[in-house]
Formats: sequence, structure tokens, C-alpha cells
Amino acid sequence: MKSIWEKVKASIKESTPTHVYQMWIEPVEFLKTIDDAVVLECPNFLFKQRVRDNFGGTIKSELTRLVGRQTRLLLEVSHDNANNNGNGGKPKPIQPKKGYSQISLPKFECQPRYGRLLRKDFTFDRFVVGENSTFAYNAAFALACQENKFPPLFLLSQPGMGKSHLSQAVGHKILSAFPNERVMYITAEDFTTDMVNSLRSNSITEFKQKYRNNCDVLLLDDIHFLAGRTRTQDELALSLDYLYDSGKKIIFSSTMPLKDIPKLGEHLRSRLSQSVISEIQIPDFSTRVKILKNKVHNYECAFPTEVIEYIASELTESVRLLESGLMGVATKSRLMNMEVDLPLAKSVVKNIAITRKTITVGSIKKVVCREFGISEKEIESNSRKREVVRPRQIAMFLARRHTRQSIQSIGRSFNRYHATVIHSINNIEKEIKVKGEVWKQVDRIDKHLMDGKF
Repeated sequence: MKSIWEKVKASIKESTPTHVYQMWIEPVEFLKTIDDAVVLECPNFLFKQRVRDNFGGTIKSELTRLVGRQTRLLLEVSHDNANNNGNGGKPKPIQPKKGYSQISLPKFECQPRYGRLLRKDFTFDRFVVGENSTFAYNAAFALACQENKFPPLFLLSQPGMGKSHLSQAVGHKILSAFPNERVMYITAEDFTTDMVNSLRSNSITEFKQKYRNNCDVLLLDDIHFLAGRTRTQDELALSLDYLYDSGKKIIFSSTMPLKDIPKLGEHLRSRLSQSVISEIQIPDFSTRVKILKNKVHNYECAFPTEVIEYIASELTESVRLLESGLMGVATKSRLMNMEVDLPLAKSVVKNIAITRKTITVGSIKKVVCREFGISEKEIESNSRKREVVRPRQIAMFLARRHTRQSIQSIGRSFNRYHATVIHSINNIEKEIKVKGEVWKQVDRIDKHLMDGKF
């Protein structure tokens, strides 16, 4: 059984960053077997909890695959540390293996003082690096670790590829080493709303102070949504001047290249163009497999290799879609009390793949027009009536969500400029956050589309 544990470690090593493997997997030793359980030994209680929470599912899955039957996993603390080894009540210190350097334990409870909370799972050790993201990962990691002045980073990709993950990973990394750093994670929409509110409440001075003098690290998502917002762009450009001159760390992210963002002021465009631009591409098959193996530990069921490879071969568009497939299979397995196998995976993934392929801008128009009782001719017209404008905005929003059409292409489908499409998407996103009538309408139409009711 010890040899099987070594094979499990080798398998995990292939899908795990080297520094993570060396910190959390390499020190774990095989101890014994008890009936259908494999008992592994961890150096201390903190280590045991970390391995159980973050790698338990992966280890159980690999053990089951290699042993050929369901295998339970038990973790125990090293006998010397558990009993203090007569060391005056103090745990025996862990001795690092020869050639290994000590790595500081991350402080996961640290969070930014301003802006949004960072997702606890959006860390560097949970990001699967492939050929599609190597440069982006290395650039983000370097920015997080570099103590000297580092150029801003501009992360570019389609939705669901990991931009926000890498951006937040930088925040986690910096806060783990320097808990007092003032990290601010926000979206372009947050920045705009904050500025508008400060103008209305006559507190623009406090707003400027927060972004210019009380920020050490700025993580700004969805920069493309500033298109056409002249006043917001001007204020952001001035804030960036302060941050640049002070040597602060900055990350931007966008689904659109700088050259394609319409109505972007020259001052702001100039500042953004000084960034290190790193594009995250669609992951290849081997990377998709690694991503799925990295995420199966979140679920209380074993995923055979053939199931993982099937999901990776069918859902190719984004990491977010892979997660959706994995969650769907795990959920159906739990609710139906069925083991995860290929037929089960096919029944779930096939529907997701077919739905994604059949939803088009044309089918979205058809469903939206049916919902609001208007014609497709009206939704493509120049009418500014509210009963036409709102359905048109919802249709554009859903076209961006469900298709891979560019902003420009969506605009042409509705006889509109791309700036109008961005404005429409922004409006609907605001309405959805309120969870009022528009949210109900979008949710209802969304379900029709996902069910293929065109």
C-alpha cells in the first residue's frame, strides 16, 4: 500500500504547482491500513486540517482509482507531535527535508479593508497553470512577490478563464506576507458607483483620499465597462497617476483588448497601455483535465479518470463551464444516490454542451420578443420607447452571456454601435443586482434558453 501512496503523490504532483506540492503533499507519509481505510500521517494538527480540507477529495479519488475499490481516507498527526514527545508540553518542531526551503504559512483570514472580499479559494496554489496561462500566472506571482516597483498587469481573456482568480490571488499573497497592506479589490462598476455616490453626498474629497492615499494595491476588474463614462475615466486616470508615482501595485482585467474598448479617454488609455498585457487563452485538453482533478476534492464522491476526461473533451469553452459540468455530475450523483460513471456524466454534460451550442443571438431575440410581446423588427428598430428599449437591452445582455459573439458583432445584430451594447449590458447588470422586476424577467428568459425552449 505504501507504493500506491507514492503513485498517488506522483499523480497529484502532475496537477499541482511545485511549491504547493512540496509544502502540503510531500511531507505526508503512509502509516498503515485499517480494513477499507488508508491512514496517512501529517506533521501536526494544522497540517492535517489543511490537507483534509483542500486535498482530501483528490487523495480519496486517486486511492480509489489505484486500489480498484472505494477507499476511505484517515489522517493522523505524527505520534511525536501528538504526544509532545516529552518536550515540556511543546510540539516537536517539524524538520524540513534536506534541500527544501521553509515556506511561510498563508494567513487566509486576511481581507482587504476596502472593496469586495477576496474568495478564499482564489489563491495561487488553487490555480491550475497550463500553456494557456503560464505567462499570466508568472506575471501575477512576480507582481505579488516583488517588493520593488513593478509595472501594472493587464489580464485579458474571455469570461470564465481565471482573470478574477489570478487578481484575487495577488491580494491573498500580499496580505499573507504583509497583513497591514491596504489591498482594494473592486470592479469598474464599483468604482463608478462609489464616485457617483460621493458626488451626490458631497464627499468627493473622501473618495479621492481613499483611492489615492489609502490604497497600496489596486485590483480592478472589468475595466471595459468604463467605456463612454468620461467623468469616471478622468477620475480613475488621476487616481492612477497618484498610485503609479507612489510605486503602488495595480492589476486590471478586461474581456476586451484596449484597442477595442470604445470611447476610452486618451489619458486613461495611455495609463493602461503602460501595463504588462497578458492574455489567458482557452485551456487545452490536458490543462482542462488538470483543472477538473484539482476541483474534484470539493465533492463527496469519486470521479473516475474516464469521467474527468469525458467532461474535459466535451466542455471546452471556459473554466467556468468545466466547473458547471463537474458540479452537475456531482449533484445528480448525490440526489439520485448513484455512483459517478460515464453514462451519468454523459446524461448531464450532453445537455450542457447542446444548450451552449444551440443558443444564438437569433434564438435570444425570439425568446425575448415572445416574453415582451414585441416583434423582432421592433427590437432591431430605432424606437426609443421604453417597451422596446428594455427588451433590446436584455437581449444584448443575454447575447453576451450565452454566445461567444463579440460586442461589435452583437451590436450589428441589433443595428447598434458597440458602445450602445456595453451601455445596455451595464444597465441590465445594475438592475439584476437590485433583484427587482428586471431580474425576474431575465431569470425567466434565461431558463427558457437553457431548457432549449426557443
